[in-house]
Amino acid sequence: MSCFSFLPSHRGLHVASRPSDLVGNTPLLDLGNMLKSSHNITNGCKLYGKMESLGPCSSVKDRLGQGMIDDAEAKGLITPGKTTLVEPTSGNTGIALAFVARERGYKCILTMPETMSIERRMMLLALGCEVVLTPKESAVFGALAKAQEILTQLGDDGKDGYILQQFENPVNPKIHRDTTGPEIWRDTDGQIDIFVAGVGTGGTVTGVSQYIKGSPEHHCAPLNPNLYTVAVEPQEQMLITVAKGGETIGPQGPHKIHGIGGGLLPPLLDLNLLDEVVPIHSDEAMQMTNELWMTGLPVGVSSGASVAAALKVCQRPENANKVAVCIIPSFGERYFTHPMFAPIKQKAESLVKQPLPEPFDNTEYGFATPRR
Repeated sequence: MSCFSFLPSHRGLHVASRPSDLVGNTPLLDLGNMLKSSHNITNGCKLYGKMESLGPCSSVKDRLGQGMIDDAEAKGLITPGKTTLVEPTSGNTGIALAFVARERGYKCILTMPETMSIERRMMLLALGCEVVLTPKESAVFGALAKAQEILTQLGDDGKDGYILQQFENPVNPKIHRDTTGPEIWRDTDGQIDIFVAGVGTGGTVTGVSQYIKGSPEHHCAPLNPNLYTVAVEPQEQMLITVAKGGETIGPQGPHKIHGIGGGLLPPLLDLNLLDEVVPIHSDEAMQMTNELWMTGLPVGVSSGASVAAALKVCQRPENANKVAVCIIPSFGERYFTHPMFAPIKQKAESLVKQPLPEPFDNTEYGFATPRR
C-alpha cells in the first residue's frame, strides 16, 4: 500500500542560495486557539500572529536589514569589501544587518545602548561585527550620535563608511508594503479587519497599513480602507499616545520591553494611519510573554506586548467575528538575561546532579572504570 502525499505533484528543486533568500513568507499562527484556556475570545474574533520570529535571524528586522542593503547596493552607495556599514540599533536590526553584511562581505560597526541583552551582543560579535555600547541614559539618541562620530573616522569625511539610517530610511516602510503587507493579505484571504504591531522605528505598522488601507503616494490601491490599525507602545513611555492627543498613564521613563519605545517619536511613523494606540506596561508584557512560552511558543517581550494589546482589542463587542493579525517580532532565546527570566536562570543554576540507579556499570558505556 503506497503512502499518500500532500506535496504537489510537480517536481523541482526549492533551495535557497544564501541566507538572506530565506527572509519573508513567515506563517500565521492561530493565537486565539492557543490562548483560549486563559484568554478566551468569546465574540468569535479570530486572532492570528504573524510569525516574524521564524526568519533566518529570528526577527521582523531581517526584512529591514536585507531591504536596506539591497537598496544601497542597487543605488551604488555601498561596495562589498570596501564600505563599512555603521548603524545605531537596539539589537535586532543590528543582527539582521550583521548576517547580511557577513553574507556579502561588508565590515559592520553597530552602536547600541548598554541596556541591550548580552545575547544580542554575543550574536553580533559571533557574526563578526564590532559592537560599541552607549550610555543607557542617552537611549537611542546616544547610539545615533556615536554612529555619526564613527562615520567621520572612516576615510576622508567618512566616505568609506555608510549609515543605513533605519529610523529615516524610506526602505523601512517600503519593505513592509512590498512583502509583509501582501503576505498578510494573501494568508488571510483578504479578510483582515484589525492589524496590531509594536512601534520601534514605525516601519512595520506604517508599511503594512499603507499596503492594505491604500496609499496613493506609494501607488497602493485600497484593499481594505477600513482596516483598524493599532500601534503598541510601552505604558511607561507613551510618546505616540501624546502625539495623537492622548494623555499618559502613570510614571513615564525607562521600560523593559526591548525593541519598542526607543525614546523618540519615529520619523517614519505615519500617525494618520493609526486608529488607536494601546499602551502596555512592562509587567503586563512580561506576563503575556510567559504565557506564550507556556503554550510552547518562545518569543521576546515585545511579542508579549503585541499579543496583550491585540487581545484587548479583539475582546471588544464591536469586533465580534472579525479577523485580527498581530506581529510576533522576535524569538525568545536571545532574551534570557531579561529580568523576566531571572527566576528561570536562578533555577537552572541551582540544579544539582542526581544519583544513578543501582547497579550501574560505567564500563557498559565505554568508560575504563566500573563507576565512581
